[in-house]
Amino acid sequence: MLRRSFFSRVAAASYGFGLAPSQSPGTIPPRPAWQPVRHEQDDWLDTLPGKHRVAFDTWMAPNFGNAMLFVGNYFRANRDGYSVNDGDLAVVVCVHHQTAPFAFNDAMWAKYGKAFSKRMEWVDPKTQEAPATNIYARQVANFVKQGVHFAVCNMTTRAYTQIIANETHRSTDDVYKELTGNTFGNAHFVPAGVVAATRAQERGYSIISIG
Repeated sequence: MLRRSFFSRVAAASYGFGLAPSQSPGTIPPRPAWQPVRHEQDDWLDTLPGKHRVAFDTWMAPNFGNAMLFVGNYFRANRDGYSVNDGDLAVVVCVHHQTAPFAFNDAMWAKYGKAFSKRMEWVDPKTQEAPATNIYARQVANFVKQGVHFAVCNMTTRAYTQIIANETHRSTDDVYKELTGNTFGNAHFVPAGVVAATRAQERGYSIISIG
């Protein structure tokens, strides 16, 4: 009886100090599993159908050709090696810094190719001059038909907008509206490319950085 009374008092004292009977002083309770916060600006990433998700992160103009090559290889290998159709793949290409202008159509390059080229610090590798067309237009358009979506950096777009507005003496609102209205389709203007890449990863996309 005395023995039982002693252990009862010990248990009561443990509860008094906020300890469960199985805990010892200094024990840290397990933390709940971390979950990313969801933002409605990124919900479009979940609207893409697909059994597999991948995002190609690009930002250097000289490497964009490789990015297009790898996107094509991704579709081809899934189709030939796994019998996975294009519609079963959720593919996003993130364009920011030097690669954002590749999301704009030939009309924009005809008008602002020199401004793009100067800000990108890049010229057409064949002519060594500022292009008057989007040299990746055919590839981009074909990938859009296959279901590829583009995450276009809004910060970068705003930077090009300001340069063009200053050179043409137009309002930034007019230039921005013109640029954002002249993409190849499946374009989503995201707050920043670096943010879009991380948000895609949080929503189950594998990230392939090509630079």
